Amino acid sequence: MLNSQLTNSQLTIGFIGAGNMATALIEGLIRTGVAPGQLHASDHNAEHLSPLAARGLRTSANNATVAAACDVVMLAVKPQVLGGVLREVREALCVRPRLLLSIAAGIQIHSLQAWTHPEQAIVRCMPNTPALVQAGASGLYANAAVSDAQKQQATAILQAVGIVCWLEHEAQLDAVTALSGSGPAYFFLMMEAMEQAAIALGLSAEVARPLCLQTAFGAAKLAIESAVEPGELRRRVTSPGGTTAAALAQFEQGGYQELVARALQAAASRAAELAAVN
Repeated sequence: MLNSQLTNSQLTIGFIGAGNMATALIEGLIRTGVAPGQLHASDHNAEHLSPLAARGLRTSANNATVAAACDVVMLAVKPQVLGGVLREVREALCVRPRLLLSIAAGIQIHSLQAWTHPEQAIVRCMPNTPALVQAGASGLYANAAVSDAQKQQATAILQAVGIVCWLEHEAQLDAVTALSGSGPAYFFLMMEAMEQAAIALGLSAEVARPLCLQTAFGAAKLAIESAVEPGELRRRVTSPGGTTAAALAQFEQGGYQELVARALQAAASRAAELAAVN
């Protein structure tokens, strides 16, 4: 298994920034058997570091200390401060070869290299919030300096909190942002709308919400575990003239598929605009 690369080695992984996503990754790595002593974290907020130190991580308020100590450095700070952080740790990164993993949305490889050095091994990652419950989906893109071994390390780290898909072109991260990065919000909106509609039909919120959430969970689980595509699953539960067919007809009349396509295009276009700014 890929995570054996992490658990059966002395590979050290550092997190610059110890917010929610970094903490989710740390928890996922520990659950897969990575020793807390292999993990380092830095953050300007001591409250973020104290629970990690209690878990056995090596923590510091100094970003350069973490960068110098680790084989893999996860950049988990806000995009607007990333340039300053990388200039701060640039000298430490040059001490020996190491891999940078960036989850900063919209910050392209050329900017990351400008803030470090042209031969820096960099993987850009677009994770999503279900990583907080080890059910994430991450798109990854590597620059030419990343070795096969480093790609496997990046895969193992992100697989600790979900699935990983590698991309051939950096620009495809905009589509990943639109699909899985922003995607949880689309499903939350659908859940919200279904719950409100069920209440309007006479169910209490205490009944409507768990039924709605379990239906969403069950549909996703069935689609993941089934050997057939979602379209076929939809056809199998849609009896001609039945209740499901009546509901789906309303979606089709409202242009549901076209609306979804426009929504993802809008998200992808906005991601590209933000990347262009950076």
